[in-house]
Amino acid sequence: MQPRSARGMRPGGSRGRPRGNRMQLRRRLLVSAGLLAGSPWCAAQARRRVPIIGLLTPASMPSPERWAASPYKQRLAELGWNEGANVVIRQARAEGHEERLPALAAELVREQVDLILTQGPEAAVAAARATKTIPIVFWGVTLPAELGLVASLARPGGNVTGVAWNAGGEVQAAKTLELLRQMAPAARRVATIFHRASTTTVTGPAYTYPAFGKAAESLGLILDPHGVRDDSELDAVFAAITAAHADALAVITSPLTARNRQRIAEFASRQRLPSAFDHRAFVEAGGLVSYGPDGLAIVRRSIDYVDRILRGARPRDLPVELPTRFELVVNAKTARALGLTVPRGLLLQADEVID
Repeated sequence: MQPRSARGMRPGGSRGRPRGNRMQLRRRLLVSAGLLAGSPWCAAQARRRVPIIGLLTPASMPSPERWAASPYKQRLAELGWNEGANVVIRQARAEGHEERLPALAAELVREQVDLILTQGPEAAVAAARATKTIPIVFWGVTLPAELGLVASLARPGGNVTGVAWNAGGEVQAAKTLELLRQMAPAARRVATIFHRASTTTVTGPAYTYPAFGKAAESLGLILDPHGVRDDSELDAVFAAITAAHADALAVITSPLTARNRQRIAEFASRQRLPSAFDHRAFVEAGGLVSYGPDGLAIVRRSIDYVDRILRGARPRDLPVELPTRFELVVNAKTARALGLTVPRGLLLQADEVID
């Protein structure tokens, strides 16, 4: 009989499993750990805990005070996302040079941000070209389906969704031109200014926005369209409009036209052209009349989409939202300078009259 102290001992004096079995177990554990390290679960655990939002915009960098008061930060905070605490916002700003947007979008993709929030059609198209996997939320885009950003408004079908600036096309275009007819009934030839890049689709060819043409035809107006590629071409467009003896001016909102709204309004004033827009900022700058969505409401709703996606929703399952609140703004001071009388009915309908 073996001594008690030797019972259960392996040769070599150690207790428990035979050495070969213990080494096999260790090997299996190491292999399992290696497989787990390469698994999606482990990769997800290794990812940063704080999501990063990439803000892709043609606009310039605001001051710290303006950024703190921006609807982006305010709405995110209302929804529980505080920059620097549980979310990071990476601002990719083109500083007024839309041609930089594709490179900025590619940089956000390389940085593997969790979501890209875009302002305007140029930024949205640049982001959609750069990635088919990272979620993209847009705002300020006219006719997103026609630009190829989504398969349809109800069923986006990919990694892109957001809040449209105008998806009704003819309705809003017709309203803008109808206002011109009411304010300046003698006008027949209407010059239009638009940014060429804002009509470029995801697949490349430009979309011509036939809605304006159809609306003009129904009202007996003749459109004289003028596309610009960058800010430097505006003076040449002004000269062309003057040479063509336009009776009125209609401007399609884009980041380019918006940042040049003062120049555009001053040109219309010098040439005594009644002017219509789809954003109130142009009228505040001295334009005649505008009818368009509430921009602040659209920005805030786009942040609601950001919140839902960061909490697990998929862009393909979130229908594109249409604007629900529109503003009619009339500049009575400009009307008087042009020798025009604002119809009383229009004054009563206006959300704001600038005097």
